[in-house]
Amino acid sequence: MQLVDTHTHLDDPRFDADREAVITRARKCGISHFVVPAVTSESWERIDSLCHHYPELRPAYGLHPMFMADHRMEDVTALAGWLEQKPAVAVGECGLDFYIPEPDREAQQTLFEAQLELADRFSLPVIIHARRSVEEVLHTLRRFPGVEGVLHSFSGSRQQAERLIDLGFRFGFGGPVTHGNAHRLQALVKWMPLDVMLLETDSPDQPDATHARQRNEPGYLPLIVQAICRLKGITPTLLAERTSANARRLFALEPT
Repeated sequence: MQLVDTHTHLDDPRFDADREAVITRARKCGISHFVVPAVTSESWERIDSLCHHYPELRPAYGLHPMFMADHRMEDVTALAGWLEQKPAVAVGECGLDFYIPEPDREAQQTLFEAQLELADRFSLPVIIHARRSVEEVLHTLRRFPGVEGVLHSFSGSRQQAERLIDLGFRFGFGGPVTHGNAHRLQALVKWMPLDVMLLETDSPDQPDATHARQRNEPGYLPLIVQAICRLKGITPTLLAERTSANARRLFALEPT
């Protein structure tokens, strides 16, 4: 059974002490590829170096909406230059976050649209963060009909998911689906068609229920598989096959 962790921040300093062991444990769990999205321009070089060292890791480069204080509009120009020179599987992590205190909605929107334009220019998918902003993300994506991608850690409604599917988007699910009080999310996952689902950990954040309040890591992905299989009444083998095929198609993942 081969799995793809489509969203893990393995460049995070919380992995500095044991990154090799973390990746080894994940390999033993059957994870064949890891997509590592950036959050700031400062992280691009670190991710590039990491992905050269570990060929299973595939980079995505972008500017995360939670870190607006770290971004400058010149970073968009720098991102374009970076994407011209460096191989990437996606633009991201980008999007909108209206959950954070006093979000600068206009600045986030401008930065999001600039990254969607780059995704369109370079024919890359996008990895989208949408927290308390799914409706605004939907309206924005309609203006970029050539762009496809994934809504990472999706927590919107079924109606919103149906509209995003019509636009060609997929949905990433991870640790939150394992928590006992996540009834709305679990109902969404139970309904969700397999051909638009991706698996992720968002490690070192968003751990599953077994590892609540601990550092998350890609090797815990099988626990997410088990939870989703229980909800959907399918085998782990089927879920792994379908979600990994979805990931390979979206991110053009080649064998390591």
